Amino acid sequence: MIHIKTDEEIELMRKSCRLAAETLLMIEPYIKPGVTTNRLNDICHDFIVSHDAYPSPLNYRGFPKSICSSVNEEICHGIPSDRKLRNGDIVNLDITTFLNGFHGDTNRTFYVGSPRKNAQKLMEVTLECFHKAIDVVRPGAHLGDIGATIQQHVESRGFSVVREFCGHGIGRNFHEEPQVLHFGSFGQGVKLKKGMTFTIEPMINAGKPELRILSDNWTAVTMDGSLSCQFEHTILVTEDGHEVMTRIEGTPV
Repeated sequence: MIHIKTDEEIELMRKSCRLAAETLLMIEPYIKPGVTTNRLNDICHDFIVSHDAYPSPLNYRGFPKSICSSVNEEICHGIPSDRKLRNGDIVNLDITTFLNGFHGDTNRTFYVGSPRKNAQKLMEVTLECFHKAIDVVRPGAHLGDIGATIQQHVESRGFSVVREFCGHGIGRNFHEEPQVLHFGSFGQGVKLKKGMTFTIEPMINAGKPELRILSDNWTAVTMDGSLSCQFEHTILVTEDGHEVMTRIEGTPV
């Protein structure tokens, strides 16, 4: 069942979403060659708990860390470790906070040092499809419109959409209905209504869409070893459009 949020719930949820966004903004200066993903995890953890919140991934279904950190060919759910980031890497940091009884979920892919040309192109196309998909959100639109918009743009640029993972409803629960697929057909799926909150988080591969899960039972990587890029926001359907709940004014994403 899809939970339509009340005005009071939305106001509480905004605070959690803003904290998640502030965490991503805070961590950016630390993302540079030589830093470990464990260090990034610890900085984010301390920042979140210092704001009287809890990092939602920690102990979620056994996940051992406070953020997800996915590097290069890692698509999602990478576990922070002692791996050092290198110049030319890309790294996605996925942040979810639990504050005042509500979750806020966002992620962003960052360049480490000097970006490679193939990474720049992938990042550019991922951001384009991400923003196009968000622009679709309004009462009366369909979930399929979001997926079709992403798929059409990405595939026209020669990249591929990961199909095994999707966006999701969010609120009092980390994951709620509906599922928000990043591929599909226009006019299909659930019709959007005011008060719905969900994430849009396309995972785009430079190569083929197939993936495998590593032996840690969490980290998803591209089957062909190609780069993967992702961005995520928590979205609210408003009376006449949408609100990006995890966007901070003046930030590039």
